[in-house]
Amino acid sequence: MADPVLTERRENVLLITLNRPEARNAVNRVTAEGIAAALDELDGEEELRAGVITGAGGTFSAGMDLKAFVAGERPYVEGRGSGGIVQGPPRKPLVAAVEGYAVALGFEIVLACDLVAAARDARFGLPEVKRSLVAVAGGLIRLPRRIPYHVAMELALTGEFVDAERAHALGVVNRLAEPGGAVEAALELAGTVARNGPLAVEASKRIVRGAAEWTEQEAWERQGEIAGPVFTSEDAREGATAFAEKRDPVWRGR
Repeated sequence: MADPVLTERRENVLLITLNRPEARNAVNRVTAEGIAAALDELDGEEELRAGVITGAGGTFSAGMDLKAFVAGERPYVEGRGSGGIVQGPPRKPLVAAVEGYAVALGFEIVLACDLVAAARDARFGLPEVKRSLVAVAGGLIRLPRRIPYHVAMELALTGEFVDAERAHALGVVNRLAEPGGAVEAALELAGTVARNGPLAVEASKRIVRGAAEWTEQEAWERQGEIAGPVFTSEDAREGATAFAEKRDPVWRGR
């Protein structure tokens, strides 16, 4: 059988592909474990600066594998959560590249990412209520923090889908691409991120993700704790020096 998750290095970006097109990339336990392993690779390899996650066969993911669910299986990985990602996203930036459908757990994986590129005909949704299930892999928590309350409630209670154009207007999608072009758009976006100072990028991600949970006083304190070491790093000095010398910086990650 083919590996359910494939990884490919594109310079300093890791391309992660859900590889169950015959099941519309539905996530079972072994797929979740593959995603978690790919995220470990992304975080563990110093030369990798960002990741892109997508699905094979023209679909991002139809969500949790319901046949496996009925058989008693759960796509859960300790430390990473459902789908091998939703409760433990990577330290490094991750871009979702969406073609076709990203629904249920598939949409929740997208919401666990930091940036999203989508084909114009892609569709997103949380249809769990149609199967008497609940979107407990982050959809009901993250979505109302990203889009207006009544729109989040509409998606949660009706189970209906939205297209990429509306998702872009709502701020869920960063880049729109023509059908078949989502991966290239995501790789371009990830490449732009990867060219920046890695310490600064990781610190910025931590602050942005945490800011919604912190009080204002906590935010200033935590920001100082996270950003302080970046300002005294070799990379900070290199960035300033390269700017003055009108050349590209050479990052060392320290």
